[in-house]
Amino acid sequence: MMEGMLRAGLVIPLVLLSPVAGSPQSPAEAPPPPLTLEAALTQALSANPTLMAARLRRAIDLAGIDVARERPNPELRYEQSKETPHQSLTAAQLIELGGKRGRRIALAEAVAKSGEAELARVVAETRSQVRHAYYALAGVQRRIAVAEELRALADRAKNVASQRLELGDVSRLDLVQAEVALYQAENEATALEGDRRAAAADLNTLLGRDPNTAMSASPDIEAEAFDPEAALARALTTNAALAVADQQIAEARARLAVARAGQVPDPTIEGAVTHDAPGEFVWGWRYAVAIAVPIFTRHRGQVRVEEATVTQLQAERVALEQRIRGFVISAVARAAAQRQQYLRYRDEILPKAREAETMAEESYRAGQTGLPALLQSLQQARDLRAKAAQAIADYQAALAELERAAALAPQ
Repeated sequence: MMEGMLRAGLVIPLVLLSPVAGSPQSPAEAPPPPLTLEAALTQALSANPTLMAARLRRAIDLAGIDVARERPNPELRYEQSKETPHQSLTAAQLIELGGKRGRRIALAEAVAKSGEAELARVVAETRSQVRHAYYALAGVQRRIAVAEELRALADRAKNVASQRLELGDVSRLDLVQAEVALYQAENEATALEGDRRAAAADLNTLLGRDPNTAMSASPDIEAEAFDPEAALARALTTNAALAVADQQIAEARARLAVARAGQVPDPTIEGAVTHDAPGEFVWGWRYAVAIAVPIFTRHRGQVRVEEATVTQLQAERVALEQRIRGFVISAVARAAAQRQQYLRYRDEILPKAREAETMAEESYRAGQTGLPALLQSLQQARDLRAKAAQAIADYQAALAELERAAALAPQ
């Protein structure tokens, strides 16, 4: 009696302290909405660490232009000597000839434009990396969805086998085999979850986020069409790598102009006020002009270096354009074939495969076929769905390569 009262005395406080059934619980943190490709690209362009670092070059290039605009400072020299005149104050000024300052400024501006072209290349590279990472995450999510669908199919097969076992229609072997198929489907879904987290971490890093941030790609991504002619035209007119090559040529030409201007000697003009020459004068003056005589060198070597550099960069630009043209044509052909393959899976193969799965399940449920036929249908469903998921992944990878070829140099 006392033991029962003691037990009741312990239970009642626990019941009173426990949350009342049906009382509102703290809501679980809602998962973030799926991220679209455009949103991912926008986020990357504003927060990608590599891109943010590349933008800092602009300040360096602007400072370089200010440096190029500087003029030589005059030189002021005071002398006191034992000889007469005992004191002198001399001012000297270097006079730049041959347009050196203007060509130096033009070179600094060309360097700044090269920096802008390089920034555009980094932007294009970042977009390409984000697109690849986004498609990788979307592909893993599709494979997870396929794995869940197959797990549900295997679960239904196990339930049917269990029901028929209870009715005595089949042996326990059918149930064991169906359970093995279910465990295999669950194991594949578990493995894919690790791939999803890795793909999300890669994309988060490109977006300047914590790699552990929860993220999912939009499920609406589809086999978008593309215009082959527009892709080739864009590759030859707005390609970032070609723009960088053009600016490098312009910069090399500006360096060549500076080197040629360096062949013109710069005179130095001096003027002096002298003082204290006993017996001759108290105050006097003198002036002089000094100029380097081009006897030992005329700085032709530097000019030849810059001329050769321009020629080399022009040849590299032609070769780069040819590589880009060939790479774009190849990427267009590959993307077109991958798109047709995916559309055939989506519109023809998968609908027929699902119809066959339903028929196989109904036949086994009705006792018309054995479990091996159902398991074979399950294996075929796994293979076809995996190939369909791989087909869209291959197509999107081909699209990413096509965009890269149109925006960057092929690797």
